[in-house]
Amino acid sequence: MFETYFKLTEHGTTVRTEVIAGITTFLTMAYIMFVNPMILAETGMDHGAVFVATCLAAAIGTLIMGLYANYPIALAPGMGLNAYFTYGVVLGMGYTWQAALGAVFISGVLFIILSVLPIREWVVNAIPRTLKVSISAGIGLFLAIIGFKNAGIVVDHPATLVGLGNLADPSVILAIVGFMAIVVLDKLKVPGAIILAILGVTLVGVGMGISQLAGVVDTPPSLAPTLMQMDIQGAFNIGLIAVIFAFFFVDLFDTAGTLVGVAHRAGLLDEHGKLPRLRQALMADSVATCAGAALGTSTTTSYIESASGIRAGGRTGLTACVVAVLFLLGLFFAPLATSIPAYATAPALVYVAVLMARGLSEIDWDDMTEAAPAVVTALAMPFTFSIATGIGFGFITYAVVKVLTGQASAVSAGVYVIAVAFVAKFVLIGG
Repeated sequence: MFETYFKLTEHGTTVRTEVIAGITTFLTMAYIMFVNPMILAETGMDHGAVFVATCLAAAIGTLIMGLYANYPIALAPGMGLNAYFTYGVVLGMGYTWQAALGAVFISGVLFIILSVLPIREWVVNAIPRTLKVSISAGIGLFLAIIGFKNAGIVVDHPATLVGLGNLADPSVILAIVGFMAIVVLDKLKVPGAIILAILGVTLVGVGMGISQLAGVVDTPPSLAPTLMQMDIQGAFNIGLIAVIFAFFFVDLFDTAGTLVGVAHRAGLLDEHGKLPRLRQALMADSVATCAGAALGTSTTTSYIESASGIRAGGRTGLTACVVAVLFLLGLFFAPLATSIPAYATAPALVYVAVLMARGLSEIDWDDMTEAAPAVVTALAMPFTFSIATGIGFGFITYAVVKVLTGQASAVSAGVYVIAVAFVAKFVLIGG
């Protein structure tokens, strides 16, 4: 059955290899089960319900990717977008989490429409690579400042905005140790480095009396507090239009970049360097985003951590199906999720930030019309605490400097349209 459906022999793999690859991928990204509920719970959402929504959204999206697109790529609520959901949209702009879920749902619907239309590749290719990599790096820096804040390393300061926290605090020390542990374990190629560090720091904290262990295994919590609670009508508020665009835009290019990058490592690109079954893969991602919003979580997207399973030999959708099953089994670890403190997940945020920030190395630093917009984009996100604002500043800067240096024809029409839209947004609505 597996051979017929997934074409294992054609892809040079076996059931055993695919299962091992699936386990490897799951261990690498399982931290999202603990990190995502903690982040979204700050909006007032029920922690237990978000935990269930996270596991279910990951399982649904990954299963669709495996069965429909036949790719060894796993999905889960995206890091960065969950932080923007909480700190940018709800706590920063003052919108309800229900309206924010509505914005996520609408962005997913837009993604579905784009996935079935023949213009999807045009849209992806219309945006300069400089802006794509700088957006990814900016989200990384956004995660970094949140991670430092949650760890207690960075605190607010009335004179300098930010200052150094109390490095003698045991929780701060544990957060620093946790980050170092992730780096070392990853360098040693230990599967599940992030989740091992999170659990290790948590157990040490419990042993020191800093935090308490509520349990490990139990029946899953109720999903009712977040199920179908999205406020779609509220999401059409004029101030949330840019938020919907940010969710959609980041998910689109994050997904496209992840799909191509992971597929390249797996040798799944065709002779022209393109990804077969791109429509099916994008559809899996977009449907997962809509399903996740309905369940009660932020944008669900393809995970670059899938590359770990690729390295373990995963080549087909069977790998993804194994990951989906493991996320369903993860539903029974809700007590453990509620026991994990912020100082234990903070190192994961900073480490993911490190991975995302490496995109800055791909910028053409010899061309200031490329470098300046990239840096503006990346820095604006953490300093304004808004991914949407960073994207807007980046597009406006890119369009203006290209026009003023006589390179207007080298810029796609899509960039000008987006830049003008953001100018109108900042002038008429504000930040």
